[in-house]
Amino acid sequence: MKHFILSTLDTLFPNPKPSLTGWSTPFQLLIAILLSGNSTDKAVNSLTPRLFREAPDAFTMARLPLNTLYELIAPCGLGQRKSLYIHHLATLLLEKFHGEPPREMGLLMQLPGVGRKTASVFLSIIYQLPTFPVDTHILRLSHRWGISKKKSPLAAEKDLVAFFGDKVSPKLHLQLISYARKFCPALHHKIQHCPICLQISKHTKK
Repeated sequence: MKHFILSTLDTLFPNPKPSLTGWSTPFQLLIAILLSGNSTDKAVNSLTPRLFREAPDAFTMARLPLNTLYELIAPCGLGQRKSLYIHHLATLLLEKFHGEPPREMGLLMQLPGVGRKTASVFLSIIYQLPTFPVDTHILRLSHRWGISKKKSPLAAEKDLVAFFGDKVSPKLHLQLISYARKFCPALHHKIQHCPICLQISKHTKK
């Protein structure tokens, strides 16, 4: 079944791309990922071009008035909390890391508003490290495909890594998210239009 899943993903999404756009530096990507929490990538993509014109790096972001920052990011939700996180994050990057996000998971997670998932996504996209953060889309696939029964994303991540083994990669991570969004949505899922679920269903009935 693993071979079928991987070959199907390669056929459907041979060159998957991150859904967050509008960033051009590691700092900007980290901010975009932080903004995407409790929001949609579409909402974040609609505001990051203007945000990064105003403050393209940690130096300018740290000096942006909080009320201005809040107004720029408010459409993505939790604007007050996120504006504080971003302000403190930019300040800390300047103080400890010369304005650039660190490459180590532990150091990233010391930054305001950056949890394990945010750090993992960042490292996967920027440095192509084989981190495998499990979001709601990948968690849903792990359940429907019988790879994991765990409700915790971290616990499900361990099952997914064990299942895919040396095939774990940033590309696979993006493929899974793309597949879940297009073929395996949380609501109104039609198994006849979901090739992997359909094949697994046939296999389990044998």
